Amino acid sequence: MRSSSIEIELPIARSVVVTKGALQVALADGRSISVPLAWYPRLLHATSSERRRWRLIGQGRGIHWEALDEDISIEGILAGRASGESRASFRKWLNSRAARQASRPIPLRRKRRAR
Repeated sequence: MRSSSIEIELPIARSVVVTKGALQVALADGRSISVPLAWYPRLLHATSSERRRWRLIGQGRGIHWEALDEDISIEGILAGRASGESRASFRKWLNSRAARQASRPIPLRRKRRAR
């Protein structure tokens, strides 16, 4: 009996947009895929500025957000897999994030000069 293996070439990402409700990825093969942001709690709790600071990793096989310590694979998105992070791990991340933000000094506003 002969068996043949089928090799599937996964597409790579070209660009990413994160909105308030979705992660949208443009693929090199021309397709676009959009998944709910609720699948990725770290992105959901990020600021819009943090969401914009992503970079492609693995020659477009994944997306990385340095400030959020988040990596998402294109294969996982295409397979429909949401974040596998445990609640305990996410809670720990969220608490450390709140502590960092609380320790930041509040910037002083400059007074405007009268004209």
